[in-house]
Formats: sequence, structure tokens, C-alpha cells
Amino acid sequence: MSGPLFMEAERVTFHPVEEDDLEFLQTSINHPDVREGLAATHPVNMAGEREWFESVDEDGVQFLLRADGERVGTISFRTVSDAWGTAELGYFFHPDHWGNGYATDAARRMLEYGFAERRFDKLWARVLAFNEASMRVLEKAGFEHEATLSGQGYARGGRVDVERYGALASEWEATAGTAAEGDSRDAGHR
Repeated sequence: MSGPLFMEAERVTFHPVEEDDLEFLQTSINHPDVREGLAATHPVNMAGEREWFESVDEDGVQFLLRADGERVGTISFRTVSDAWGTAELGYFFHPDHWGNGYATDAARRMLEYGFAERRFDKLWARVLAFNEASMRVLEKAGFEHEATLSGQGYARGGRVDVERYGALASEWEATAGTAAEGDSRDAGHR
């Protein structure tokens, strides 16, 4: 069973990742549709997943997400810089749970948690240019497109652009709770 409830959003609950979550996470990260969105090129065996699990608290915070008690995905802050007050948002969901609004719900709650509780000044995320669903998630959650990094990534057998999104605490505070509603279909990246 995942760790105890840490926080809630409208559709998902956030739990510390526990060892018994690793099989779900390993299955998800190896799924071809998830791997493509992450540009993950190496299979992750259980030893690799366990190694990742052992390093979870070293550079951020990681949550296992549940909807109606079922594991649906994961979301994290990583690349945390206390000196700069920044962190990168990353997430992925098992494809069986895409299109339910879970990613948008979780990303919105992470913005609130990051700005109100962790006191970050800026949160940012990267998305491969073909992952339009993930870009919609970020935009609906309150992120703004900041830059296109031409040819930064490699996926689908060739160079792909990476889209960079950001959200500032000052802008979030000014508009807290007014993120645009819209289509609840979503996908994600780790």
C-alpha cells in the first residue's frame, strides 16, 4: 500500500512512494506510450526501479497519485534549487488513466503546494513538442510557454523540439484559483 495521505486535489490523492508501489511505477515507465513521451530509451528493471526509489528524497519530492484508491501515476518536484527558489515539475500516468483530468488536477495542486508551502519562486517543466496533451495540462494548470528549445530532444527516431513552460509565484498569487478550465484529457511525462 502506498504511504499515508499527504494531500488531496479534486480527483487525486498524493502519497509518499513506498516500495510496494514500485511494480506499478516500473510497469508504467516501461509502457511504450509513456516511454515515448519521456524519451526514455532504456528498459527499467526492478533493480533499476529500486535504485531510483532509494534516491527519491535526494533531489526533490515524489508522490504516488491515486484516484478512488487506485494507483494512476506519479508527480514530482526535481532539480530543486533552494538558492534560486526553483524546481522542475515532472509527472507521468499509466495510459489506462489518461483522459480523466488527473494530470491537470495534480499539476494545479502541485503549483499550490510549491508556491504556498514550499515557497518556491518559480516552477518549470519540459515537454517534447509532439506531446500536445501534456502541454495542455501545463497550460490549464497555470504554466505559460516560455521557450522552444529547437532539436533539444531525441524521440521517434529523430531530433525533436523541447517546449519549456514556467510559472511564477507572484503571478500565481495574483490569480490563485483562476486557472482556466477546459478539456480534461491529459497525459504526462516523468
